[in-house]
Amino acid sequence: MGGAAAKGWIVVAALSGAISVVVGAFAAHGLDLRTEAGLKAREWLQTGSQYEMIHALAMLGVAALCTGGRLQDRLAIVAQCLFLAGSVLFPGALYALAFGGPRWFGAVAPIGGLAFIAGWIVIGIAALRKRGA
Repeated sequence: MGGAAAKGWIVVAALSGAISVVVGAFAAHGLDLRTEAGLKAREWLQTGSQYEMIHALAMLGVAALCTGGRLQDRLAIVAQCLFLAGSVLFPGALYALAFGGPRWFGAVAPIGGLAFIAGWIVIGIAALRKRGA
């Protein structure tokens, strides 16, 4: 992953991290916790925010490992794309549910979770396939 590609992924990771903090802050301070719906929304927002932040940091880590020559570039980009897809689908589905979106969003979250899992597996493969590192 060249410098421009790494820079792009760093920007994506930074935006994802910022969204995670905003959503987490809203979960902590912006909901009516006197209702069951408010408590459930807070749970969904906190879970989504946590997973989004973890994977924002993972995207930063992959960019750093590529810049340091530790991962096979093509597979690292696949992992980045999987983390990004997971960050849209898993937390995004939970955020949608928290804000009153249709219940079918609940079926989208596991797809995002699978993308996260696949991303981690691809990182391992990218490390194993890197020559000379």
